[in-house]
This record gives sequence, structure tokens and C-alpha cells, in this order.
Amino acid sequence: MDIGFIGLGNMGRGMAANLVEAGHRVTVYNRSPDKADALPEQGATRADTVSDACRGEVVITMLADDAAVDDVVFGERGVLASLASGAVHVSSSTISVALSQRLAVAHADAGQQYVAAPVFGRPEAASAAKLFVVAAGAPDALARLTPLFDAIGQRTFVVSEKPDAANLVKLSGNFLIASVIESLGEAVALVGKAGVDPLHYVDILTSTLFSAPAYQTYGGLIARGEFEPAGFAATLGLKDVRLVLAAAEDMQVPLPVASLLRDRFLALLADGRGHQDWSAIATLAGRDAGSDHSA
Repeated sequence: MDIGFIGLGNMGRGMAANLVEAGHRVTVYNRSPDKADALPEQGATRADTVSDACRGEVVITMLADDAAVDDVVFGERGVLASLASGAVHVSSSTISVALSQRLAVAHADAGQQYVAAPVFGRPEAASAAKLFVVAAGAPDALARLTPLFDAIGQRTFVVSEKPDAANLVKLSGNFLIASVIESLGEAVALVGKAGVDPLHYVDILTSTLFSAPAYQTYGGLIARGEFEPAGFAATLGLKDVRLVLAAAEDMQVPLPVASLLRDRFLALLADGRGHQDWSAIATLAGRDAGSDHSA
């Protein structure tokens, strides 16, 4: 299949490489050209513009936030203006429900198809084709995309014919991960102040009560204090918490824990640590307890 791939950050690079590995013809574009350097060596074609990446049957965007997606899609010679009638835009970015709704309307008006397919998994999972894809859109479009989802992930969950439902599921999942990080930080601060070794404590938890990947991955990062380089930066964590709060406000669903998490991320950013992994919010509990070891 002829695919354009726009956005070659921590996640996009691995996803695009796996599509090439699966035998698809992939044209890649990134606003910072150097991030695309490795892909042509693996068999991809480099595009000089967004428009050049939109000449195939499908274009996938994997970008940092709403502003980046808005610019790439709605900008002059962007995805909307360049994609052929009947072609599919797959947005794998973690974006707002509102933007996803706007994209669905705009692509339908242009005679194009739009599918939301955000993913769960960190950069190492993207490189290993072990992502979990949460997809929503028209059934015929999703059927066409099955080989692509199989190339980047280990399982695809179809949640709705309305694309924005996939974005809401993704945001709610990230809200839960942030909640896990915060509660782990508080628990580690508690037992750590009593002299219990954090690594041993996390091993106990993940060997007994909490064997899920979120506890294993983030528990290890917290216990070891490994927050750089970031797999998912704290600035993006704050963005996602804000987006889930916005969606909840629109639907009149109180999320008191999400409000707490927003303030935790703000505190981390105010301390100049927005570049660190979002799991670094766990260190704030230790700071509050007078036993911070995050420096």
C-alpha cells in the first residue's frame, strides 16, 4: 500500500519503520528534516513537503498536539488540500475530542475518509511493533487499514464508527496512567521514608497485587529515578490531562483526580522539569514528605 507518514518523533519513527518492514511503500515527512534521516536508509522515501506525503492511498499523522495537527491538516497545501478523494487520513496523535470531530467533518466535506487510531505504548513498543491501536471510523475504511494496524501493533480495538470516540478512549487511558504514576509516587514516598528500599517495594507490588505493564514500567522508572531521556515528556502529560478535563467538562462529568493531576504537572513544569518523563510527577510526593531524591 502507498502510505504517507507525517511526524517522526519518538513514536512515529518506529511506526514508520515497521510499515516499511512490512513491505508498504512509505513516504515520510517531518517538520525537522533531520528526524527523517534514518528512514530512507531503511527503504522509505523522503518528502520535502506535507503535500508530497499525501499522494498515496493513506496518510498517517503522528504529531505532538492539537496545534501541530491543525497546522499540518488545515494549513496551505496541507493534508486536507492534498489528499485525493476517497483516500484516508489516519490520525494516531493524542488530540482533543473537539479537533477529532472537526477533522471528521472537514474530511467528509472534501470527499475523503478520516479514521482516528491513537495508540497505547511507549517508544520501545512502537519500535517493536507492540503497540495497542484504538481505532474508530467507517467500517470500510477500517477494513482497508487492518494490514497497517497489524504492522505497527499487537492488537487493534475498534470502538466506534465515530472517530472521536477513539480519542476519548485514549485520553481516558492516559488519565488512568497518570493516576497510577501519582499513586505510586505517594506510596513510594510513604514506605521510602520508613526506610524500605523503593526497588524492593516495587518488586513486591508488581509481583503480587499489580502485575500490569503500567505498574511495572512506571514503578521501575520511579524506583530508579530514571526520568531522562523522556519516553513521554511531562509537558505532553499536562496536555493530555487538560484535554481529558476539557472533554469531561463538555459532557458534565466531574474528574476530581484529573484536576489534582493537572496541578501536579503544573508544579513539575514550574520547577523547570517539563522535559523529563511524565513519571517524574511521582517525585513530588517525596518532596512533600521531605525526602525528595529526584535532583
